[in-house]
This record gives sequence, C-alpha cells and structure tokens, in this order.
Amino acid sequence: MGGQVSASNSFSRLHCRNASEDWMSALCPRLWDVPLHHLSIPGSHDTMTYCLNKKSPISHEESRLLQLLNKALPCITRPVVLKWSVTQALDVTEQLDAGVRYLDLRIAHMLEGSEKNLHFVHMVYTTALVEDTLTEISEWLERHPREVVILACRNFEGLSEDLHEYLVACIKNIFGDMLCPRGEVPTLRQLWSRGQQVIVSYEDESSLRRHHELWPGVPYWWGNRVKTEALIRYLETMKSCGRPGGLFVAGINLTENLQYVLAHPSESLEKMTLPNLPRLSAWVREQCPGPGSRCTNIIAGDFIGADGFVSDVIALNQKLLWC
Repeated sequence: MGGQVSASNSFSRLHCRNASEDWMSALCPRLWDVPLHHLSIPGSHDTMTYCLNKKSPISHEESRLLQLLNKALPCITRPVVLKWSVTQALDVTEQLDAGVRYLDLRIAHMLEGSEKNLHFVHMVYTTALVEDTLTEISEWLERHPREVVILACRNFEGLSEDLHEYLVACIKNIFGDMLCPRGEVPTLRQLWSRGQQVIVSYEDESSLRRHHELWPGVPYWWGNRVKTEALIRYLETMKSCGRPGGLFVAGINLTENLQYVLAHPSESLEKMTLPNLPRLSAWVREQCPGPGSRCTNIIAGDFIGADGFVSDVIALNQKLLWC
C-alpha cells in the first residue's frame, strides 16, 4: 500500500510475536465461567491508524480551520496531521496475534469515495476498506476458534441509513454464526459452547433497534490529557465514581492539543507516547478486574507492541483467582 503511513519502527515487534495468540483458551478453567465484563481484556485505541492514507483528504468532521489550512498549505498541513493521527504500528492481524481482543473501529464513508466503499478514519481516512478488514478478522478467528473479540464500531462519519444497513449486512455475512446476539454478557464457556466469537458494539440507535446481533456502544473512559499524571488522575476519578454495569474501556492513550503540537513541531504522537509507557504500564499493573465498583475491564492503549502492555493486562486475570 504505497499511500500508507505508519509509525516508525522505533520499537521491536518481538514482544508481539512472542505474546500468546490464544491467551483466552489458556486461562485457568476457573475463569471460563467469569463474564467477559469481569475479565481483564487488552484493547487497541484507534485500531486502524497504521494504514492512514497520505493522499487522503482531511476528515470532513475536522475543524473548518484545519480544512482551510489543508487546502492552502497541504505540503505543511498534511504531514503534521498524519504524524499526530497514527496511534498504531501493527496491523490488525499482528494486534490480534499480540493478544488484543478489543478493536476500536472508527468507520466513515468518504464523500470522494465510491458509493459502497467504507473506510476507517482518524482525522484522515485509511487505505484499508472496512469489508476487507472484517474479513481479515474473521479469517483470524477461524484459525483461533476459542478466542473472542469485541468489535467497537463507532464514529460512522457520512453513513446514511442505507449505508448502515449495508454495513450490518456485511457484518452478518462475514461473521455469521460467530456473532453473539445482544443479551447478558456471556462467559467464555458459554461462547465456546455456542461457537460464538464476536461481540459487535454499534453506536447507532436505529440500527440497534433493527438488529439483535448488535450490542450498545461500549463506554470508553477517554481522558483527553497530554500529561501522564493528569490522565491517571482522570482514570482514578472515573474509578471512584463506579464502573459501568457491562463491558467498558479504560483508555491509557495520551491526547495532544494544539498548544502542545505548536510547542513541539518536531514531535509526533508516537514520540509523545513512548517515553510515558513505563508510568502508564505501572498504573495498569496496579489494576484489578472483577465486579467491584473500582475494578477495570478492557484497557486500551496506543502503539501495541512497544512494551509489555498486552501481557500486563492479561496477567491481571490472575488476581481473580486470589478472591
């Protein structure tokens, strides 16, 4: 994909190749009867940004100022936007191989695109198409029949009701009996007994009413913070308010603002994130899954594979055996 941009290879992918591809089936059998929303599950934030398109227009949902800058000074604006938009270096199969089981899929229809071609988006659009990516995920699941994924379909920039129906039809056709219909949050044992491997959360109310295969949107604790300590304070505040009743995500992803970008013109989201991973990982290791009001569930981060994040999140499940 010649038009693709990805994060630099400043970290080794060895962590990901060594991580368990089948960690769910390798859990202690006592955990097979724990509902998914009480397990500790690793996720990736803005999963598809490893394949943002250098030639893509700026998303139509970005500010008018950014749109104007892109038209007037594309040679300056576009590289800056791209380096602050990429949150992942590994492709979706590599993320699944690494142990990621929550995928954050921001879906969009480009005004300049063909009628049915849906892309992913994070400020700019991806080279990857949604249908191709869902097929790639399905093929991975066929090779790992006891692994379960949560697909968070959201954003839906530019999607009409007809395009929502087209997307849901693609989801049903691609995953078929793998789909777990909406209901009580299941356990691994229940999913395995039914041959189900996919929970699709879908942040469109009218589509939810029409399709029982879709689950409501999974709440995401997004701190919108530049500084690590400020993000951790936000997450601790959210924990003190009590966890949601079902599946939910604590995001350990840092977020730049205009002031930070202007003050650090040579940096990128990767350069901002990587030095802070040790402190964020230390916070992760302090967490505990389970039904308690301060317990965590899905923990999602940027630049999967840069450190031991995935294995740290998976290891938290051992704490459930101490109860």
